[in-house]
Amino acid sequence: MIRRRPPTRRRRRRPSRRHQQRGAQLIAFAVVAAAVIGLVVMVVNWLLAHWWVLVVAMVLAVLAGAGWLYSRQQWARWEAVRAQGLRCGLPQLDALHHSRFEEAIRDLMQRDGCRDAQRAGGRGDLGADVKATDPFGRRWMIQCKHRRNGAQGSPVGTPDLQVLNGTARQVHGADVAVIITNGRVTGPAVAFAKQQRLHVVDRQTLAVWASGSRPLWELLRAVPPPRRASPTS
Repeated sequence: MIRRRPPTRRRRRRPSRRHQQRGAQLIAFAVVAAAVIGLVVMVVNWLLAHWWVLVVAMVLAVLAGAGWLYSRQQWARWEAVRAQGLRCGLPQLDALHHSRFEEAIRDLMQRDGCRDAQRAGGRGDLGADVKATDPFGRRWMIQCKHRRNGAQGSPVGTPDLQVLNGTARQVHGADVAVIITNGRVTGPAVAFAKQQRLHVVDRQTLAVWASGSRPLWELLRAVPPPRRASPTS
């Protein structure tokens, strides 16, 4: 009798590592997608139950957009002034935000030849809103006091001058310490400034300086002597 050999069993191929990795990736993707969808459904249901949150978010978004537009308008307004040769009137300065007012003072100092003029206002500025070095080498430290209502706003008083006097020379090493406002200055504050060799630029002086082409040091009295000769001399 002829013996038949049993049929050979075909070996099953094990899935390759690539196939295993793809399968694992698909499973992970499915798990993540399911988690994301579940989270989205939870958030939607929560917002539907707390609809007022959407209202508050929309109000905040509108306020943020309005603030951004206002800032852009302030920037465009001052850029228009700069395009006119940095000659502006008090109405333009009155309409600025206090931070834009500081930038305006910085730009006017740059117009006068203070190439390193910079705005330093902000938290921890220790009274220095604008710093600059004039063409004669004198270091300027300027404190700005902007009033929305101009001459009708609250006046600059002696306490403001005391802050300037306490930090201008000792902290910032200024040769010329100035406080500039588009509003009024009280009589005692003016007297204190003279005693302490501080300079006050009130609304009238600011109008002359901003609308003309004379540098600020030509409008102030008793400015310290130059540290060096002018580059144009």
